[in-house]
Amino acid sequence: MTVVLDGSTLASKIKKDLAKRVAELRERGMEPGLGTLLVGEDPGSVKYVAGKHKDCEEVGIRSIRCELPDTASEADILQAIDKLNNDPSCTGFIVQLPLPKNVNFQKVIAAIDPLKDCDGMHPYNLGELVTHVSGDITTPLPCTPRGILALLDEYNIDLSGKEVCVLGRGITVGRTIGLLLTRRGVDATVTLCHTRTHNVQEIMRRSDVIIAAMGCAGFVKPEDVKPGAVLVDVGVSRVFDEEAGRYRVKGDVDPACREIAGAYSPNPGGVGPMTRSMLLANVVDMAERALDKQ
Repeated sequence: MTVVLDGSTLASKIKKDLAKRVAELRERGMEPGLGTLLVGEDPGSVKYVAGKHKDCEEVGIRSIRCELPDTASEADILQAIDKLNNDPSCTGFIVQLPLPKNVNFQKVIAAIDPLKDCDGMHPYNLGELVTHVSGDITTPLPCTPRGILALLDEYNIDLSGKEVCVLGRGITVGRTIGLLLTRRGVDATVTLCHTRTHNVQEIMRRSDVIIAAMGCAGFVKPEDVKPGAVLVDVGVSRVFDEEAGRYRVKGDVDPACREIAGAYSPNPGGVGPMTRSMLLANVVDMAERALDKQ
């Protein structure tokens, strides 16, 4: 029987545990605070940020909202980041993407205090992940890769020695998840594929796990899937449904692949809730570490 990797249920369980940890932190005099910096009014970003603050309320984390118009300059954004860096009530924060095209994304991320980078995207934190092949990592981890591994672990999917095909080389998933998958204790073998990969279908067909993070609706077809493979659908595309007369969210994995797979994550309802719960987990982890250093 095909296993459904239910991210919504697991995320709910994680948030209940986080609520207990937040309550314990408050008893010790520490109130975690999550900040968000939103530039512009992209509908997807607005909805996603609202969801993060709803999650904060659910587990007892303070919400700190910072919003700028889409006309904001790079200097305006850097000034807002500096304010969050120096706000003692803000344990960690994220800069919601995408940013306006005239803004240097790398410069903005580099301006975040690494100790407050709850997305795990700062160059220092990524460097810590690169250098820690084994052992504990005490810096924030990228939320989506962390969530994917937690989801697979919840369903006892052993990755040791397994061949994993990662589709997409974006910084939030594609380029970072391989660092977690290849650590000692996980021990997967990873092939990173992208738009210039010539034999991508062949690589997918031989893989035990496919992690699709391209943002290309239905890219993974049934003929690309090894029987019994694990399918993790990360990509999100908005596709117009002519019959319904509205846009629908579509994943990178064709739903027809589910009949062949041994396990799959639904989209939505799979990786998305895990990403949000891992953001909260990073904030709580950071608060606990900060308190322990006092």
